[in-house]
Amino acid sequence: MFNYTLKRLALAALVALAVSALAFVLLRLSGDVAIAIAGEGARAEDIAAVRQQYGLDRPLVVQYLDWLGRTLQGDFGQSLYFRTPVADLIVTKIQTTLILAVLAIAFALALSIPLGVMAAVWQNSWIDRLCLWIAVAGQALPNFFFALCLVMVFSIGLGWLPVSGADSWEHFIMPTVALGYYVTPPFMRLVRAGMIEVLGADYIRTARAKGLPASTVILRHGLRNALVPVVALTAVQLGFLLGGSIVIETVFALDGLGYLAYQAISQKDFPVIQAVLMLLSVGYVVLTLAADLVNAWLDPRIRVG
Repeated sequence: MFNYTLKRLALAALVALAVSALAFVLLRLSGDVAIAIAGEGARAEDIAAVRQQYGLDRPLVVQYLDWLGRTLQGDFGQSLYFRTPVADLIVTKIQTTLILAVLAIAFALALSIPLGVMAAVWQNSWIDRLCLWIAVAGQALPNFFFALCLVMVFSIGLGWLPVSGADSWEHFIMPTVALGYYVTPPFMRLVRAGMIEVLGADYIRTARAKGLPASTVILRHGLRNALVPVVALTAVQLGFLLGGSIVIETVFALDGLGYLAYQAISQKDFPVIQAVLMLLSVGYVVLTLAADLVNAWLDPRIRVG
């Protein structure tokens, strides 16, 4: 298990390094940083001076290594648009994104687990098909379109919920539903498949033969074992939600990392874009690694090795 953990840690570090390098190169290819700093109407000599001042005339590899070294020390540079250190911006915005991601995961689990259990208990019935249809609808609808539908119904139509902002818990209701519903299908399918497998096990038949109530057999003996792989999937989906929150935060104007990334892209604020991409990608890699290690710990073949 120790050797396996070291290998996965090394692989995760390589993936994070590759993602950071790819993001760095793609951002440089998308536009000239010197022009973004100097301004669109700047003269050629001013742009050249900016390029020399910020070291943008050096080879791309040297620029990347310099940026990586400063980033590892917590220095993400200065925002071109907000005129403040990027690290300070991230610290003030990340709380909103984390709250939204955790709430969305909680909503997805609260919806998918009952649906998965009902679909497995009444397998191949109309209840099963209805649960699958609800899950498929969540995967088929683009989350931004679903978010706009929620705004049209609950904000504009009924006037129950605020359209934008993050001033109270009510501002998080629609973003949570829009983001959480999108990741409900994989949880629901995993719970359904796990429950179908568990309900066919010998110990479940034994529990039923002893005359235990159906609710006890399903919830205490069946669901508890069927939820084991859901733990690992939760970590992966949480990392996905951190990146997927960009669209939802933009729709609802939540002042988090996603909305910050949208503003930075609109203003060609390369230091902020790069820092947010790096943070979200590393977060996803770390959470995926955690999920993989949980699966490995639950697998006796790897754990013994």
